[in-house]
Amino acid sequence: MYILLAGLSHKTAEVELREKIALSGKSLDRVYQEMKYIPSFEGVVILSTCNRTEFYVSVRDIELGANDLRQYLAEKLELDNEVLDSTIYNLNCYGAISHLFRVASGLDSMILGESQILGQVREAYSKAKEQEASNGVLNTLFQKAISVGKRVRTETELDRNAVSISYAAVDKAKQVFGNLSGRTVLVIGAGKMSELALSYLIDNGVSSVIVSNRSYDRAACLADRLGGQAIKFEQLPKEIIRADIVISCTAANHYVLRKDSLLPHLRQRNTPMLLIDIAVPRDIDPALADVPGIHLLDIDDLQNVVESNLINRKKAALQAEKIIVEEIDEFNDWMATLYVVPVVKALKQRAADIRDAELKRALNRMGDISPREEQIISSLASSIVNQLVHFPIISLKEKAATNQCHLYAEVAKNLFDLEVESEEYQYAKNKDWNTG
Repeated sequence: MYILLAGLSHKTAEVELREKIALSGKSLDRVYQEMKYIPSFEGVVILSTCNRTEFYVSVRDIELGANDLRQYLAEKLELDNEVLDSTIYNLNCYGAISHLFRVASGLDSMILGESQILGQVREAYSKAKEQEASNGVLNTLFQKAISVGKRVRTETELDRNAVSISYAAVDKAKQVFGNLSGRTVLVIGAGKMSELALSYLIDNGVSSVIVSNRSYDRAACLADRLGGQAIKFEQLPKEIIRADIVISCTAANHYVLRKDSLLPHLRQRNTPMLLIDIAVPRDIDPALADVPGIHLLDIDDLQNVVESNLINRKKAALQAEKIIVEEIDEFNDWMATLYVVPVVKALKQRAADIRDAELKRALNRMGDISPREEQIISSLASSIVNQLVHFPIISLKEKAATNQCHLYAEVAKNLFDLEVESEEYQYAKNKDWNTG
């Protein structure tokens, strides 16, 4: 048995293809019901997000399984050979494990270190269990991947530094005000950048939202979506004093907020105000930075923050890679025990069978003996057998963590003439965990 991975992501496919192959709801249920009954597939977990769709499959025959997986993608998902060859990546064993651990840690994301993917990995695993499509090995793999993702985020700063303009704006707001709960934000402009920054601020506790735009209807539409209030553009100078945070991103070719028009109104405030200008050309008069209590940031200020944070994330990513290598080794150690555990069980059973057979023969030859005498003889037989197999079992367990565990398991199997045909043993026997 092997673990296979076939998938595509933002690194290999344009958004049109990612949209075509993305699975959710009924389409995801349908694919699970089809794939889990493919004879060569022992287990299936599907990870599908806006940036990737990946199929993790456990199979006993790697060639048959890989062919069946390719055929399924070609026929059921209508992917031609050119797409399969140019955009689908195929990994197995070590490569598949390493890839999943990197994905769960945010190292393979469009935004390095983003944390949403960990929840998506967890949801994919839960969905596979709900569909009764996964199996023991894939369950352990995904549990481990989730654990690795948590560890990376706990022990490194991979997701603690903003690497987008909108997130950087939120970080700066936190630096100025600390807790954003109870704060009011005024957004000027109703475009995507404005909405994104506003959404992040709401997620971080901002409780009151005001939206203004030259088109009042667009302002009202955005305000309705985010539970805020729309104001007319000409009301800005008077209404601005209500805001603690102002984000401006319009397409104007002149300053939307000028010092001379705002100063009389700003003098009515005695608390700090953060002005964030993410427009090019700038919306906010730079002279406003000279007004007491005003903190002004423009796109260059935020970009500098982003670049600095990206450097920090890349440093954290190096730490994360080391953690992943450690965790892969630990997972491989667990995989290696699949050689040994069934052999140990078979050895114990073999010893017990011999003990029982010989004990029965001896008791029959002894004739009438008391229950106490029978118990003494039975205990003696068990003690002798247990001591005889004790050291071979200890040795096998010690070898389980080495890269030659399969050799020791095979020797023990042949030496003691053991019948070991469990799924776990056959799975491990066919593995080469250092190939990708």
